[in-house]
Amino acid sequence: MHGPVVPGWLLVALCAATGSYCLLRLRSGSEPARRAAGGEAVMGFGMAAMAVPAAFAPPGVWMPAAYAVVFGGGALRALWLARGGAHHLHHVVGSLAMVYMALAMAPGSTHPEGHAGHAGHPGGGIPLLTGALLVYFAGYVLSAGARLLPSAGGGAPGGGVPSVPWGARPELALACRLSMGIAMLAMLVTV
Repeated sequence: MHGPVVPGWLLVALCAATGSYCLLRLRSGSEPARRAAGGEAVMGFGMAAMAVPAAFAPPGVWMPAAYAVVFGGGALRALWLARGGAHHLHHVVGSLAMVYMALAMAPGSTHPEGHAGHAGHPGGGIPLLTGALLVYFAGYVLSAGARLLPSAGGGAPGGGVPSVPWGARPELALACRLSMGIAMLAMLVTV
């Protein structure tokens, strides 16, 4: 993506760590949980690859098309899985947002909404689709963050940490989703 180098590498590290934890989640839980973890792992690693600063690895002409194909396939898979749970609809939106950003990062291409960058947008400001995605992911981040807050009932029984394997900890899965939502916001701002 376009933007400063240090924040770009921090975004790469965050997304790669999130993708790695999602791979760990593939080893535990139910079949639907493993399917969700697999989709989130692909999203995390794909976001990490897309966030590599252009100063380090200038995107080739084939890269945006490759990202669009991978994330487009992810959107179709998530849409198919959405028959079994609404959580996959978020994966559809996330994958389509990545396709949108892949098209926006194509060298010499026109912005997906029909203009070259923000400066060419009639009336200035951010494009409508980018703004809608920013609002969606901001709401998702706030919702996920609120679900991570401790409940009034306290923590685990006995006051200690529950003896649940690291790959099956629901609060860590939610923290990963929160991290990817924040990363998505950061990437959308650079479109």
